[in-house]
Amino acid sequence: MIVYLSIGNSDDKLTQREWSEFYVRIAAEVASLASTIHGAWLSHPAVPWQNACWCLEFSNGAAEEAREVATEIRREYKQDSVAWAEVPVTDFI
Repeated sequence: MIVYLSIGNSDDKLTQREWSEFYVRIAAEVASLASTIHGAWLSHPAVPWQNACWCLEFSNGAAEEAREVATEIRREYKQDSVAWAEVPVTDFI
């Protein structure tokens, strides 16, 4: 299963230190559960918002655990949501 996992701080609820901690926790505890990390992207540091996105491939049911961990972390950091976009089909064209 391929998932795009995205987090953000466009509403500035998190301080810079909290955003950094949030990002590191997601990377260490969620992305690390993936069998393959196809990519990781961050918004440009000079833009007025903060976002991060990972393209993750999960196997053997690890996606459900990753989703639960992401939910727990976002609650700890008082975030309204984390985007979890499952890709049902990948076409190589």
